[in-house]
Amino acid sequence: MRRKSFGNMQCPIARSLERVGEWWSILILRDAFHGLTRFDQFAESLGIAPNMLARRLKALVDAGLLERRRYSEHPPRDEYIPTRRGRDFRPVLVAFLAWGNEHFAPEGESVLLVNQATGKAADPILVDRVTGDAITEATHRFTAGPAAPASTRRRFGLSAASGRDKRARPTPARNKA
Repeated sequence: MRRKSFGNMQCPIARSLERVGEWWSILILRDAFHGLTRFDQFAESLGIAPNMLARRLKALVDAGLLERRRYSEHPPRDEYIPTRRGRDFRPVLVAFLAWGNEHFAPEGESVLLVNQATGKAADPILVDRVTGDAITEATHRFTAGPAAPASTRRRFGLSAASGRDKRARPTPARNKA
C-alpha cells in the first residue's frame, strides 16, 4: 500500500513530514549530527537493512538535507554530509531529545545536551528569534500566513475578505523601559 504524499499540501508541517516523516530519516539525521558520514557507519549504528538505508539516504539527498560526496573512486564510496537545510533540522532534533527525556525515559536520561564550555546539561526551550521570548501555549498561537488558501484561513477563524483574525486577543503592551 502506497502512503499519501504530503509534498503538495499547504501546511508547512505536512511538507516537512514529506521529507523527514519516516523514523529512519530522523535517526539518520541524528547520526549525521553525531558525526557519522558513511553508509557502513549508519548501517552499524541503526541496524537497518542496506536496501532501506540506501532508499532513506537517497530520499534525504533528494530533499536537500544531506549532500552525497564521493570519497573513494576505487571502490566507489560516498559519504553523506548535512547541508544547510539539513543543519537547520538540528533544533527539531534537540526538541525531540528534550521531549523524549521528559516523557519517555522512566529509567532516566540516556543522552543529554550539554554546554560545551561548562559541561552542564541544557534545558532547551523554543524562543522567538526576534524578541527572545519563550514560545508557550499561553503566549503564542498558530494562525494562517499570507499565502494560506481559503480553507486554512477558515480553519484559523480568519475572515476571507479582510484577512483579520476574528479570535485575535489584544496584545499586551511591552515595557520599553
